[in-house]
Amino acid sequence: MLEAPQRAAVRGPTFIRLLARLTDADVPSPRQSLSDRLSQWIDWTHAVALSTALDSRPEPDPFAEPAPATAMEEDCSRVRAALTRAIADDPAFAPTARGAARAAESTGEAPGFLFFRQRYLALQQSMDTAIGHLRSRLRDQLADRSVELARLAAVDAVMERALGRRERRLLVAAPTLLGSRFERLRLAAQADSPDTSIDTSSDPTADTPANPPKPDAAALRAPDAWLEIFRRDMRNLLLAELDVRLQPAEGLLAALRTHLPG
Repeated sequence: MLEAPQRAAVRGPTFIRLLARLTDADVPSPRQSLSDRLSQWIDWTHAVALSTALDSRPEPDPFAEPAPATAMEEDCSRVRAALTRAIADDPAFAPTARGAARAAESTGEAPGFLFFRQRYLALQQSMDTAIGHLRSRLRDQLADRSVELARLAAVDAVMERALGRRERRLLVAAPTLLGSRFERLRLAAQADSPDTSIDTSSDPTADTPANPPKPDAAALRAPDAWLEIFRRDMRNLLLAELDVRLQPAEGLLAALRTHLPG
């Protein structure tokens, strides 16, 4: 008897590993280095702007009064906490969400993914706006510290403009991929047979298992149990995406922190 080939564990950020697991996709190793991929994403106008930023020697404002590094750390913590709270308090994860998802039942239709897709997109917009403002504030602080940090701020501004559109286009695909997870869970529950791709583990940081554990059949037979599994997966994916989105800001904060204490 032939055995099904085992999927290789996907390496990389938690966000990527979660997407690979939830979509049951085989993600091949990249054939190009990061620098090669970036060279394809940055057009010549942004390349010129990046070269100018790297060669520049911006002078900090001698009359500026930069905020202490601890103040910017608190600012970053506030933004992360606010966005984490926004995810936790979102209507998609409220008890009433089950009723919203099943609003079509009166017409005999299955609960739809549209409600959850709309909520995911709304939270993505909140993250994009809040983190964009945070990143701008961090650049302002860097620009007032030294020539080296001002240059870093200029480079970050160019990179945000160059990669922002592509980043948003890639991230907006996440709820679409999540939709396939929704359908698999729903169909598995309807068929009253566990889907072999369902993983009920609660740790989003664990490596992708080669053979994901099967859920308990009785749990899937419980009313809306599959929907609770999906909502947990959606929440974990949003939190992992938040970590990815915050990485540029955390890099700027690290540069600020190492330049001046306190």
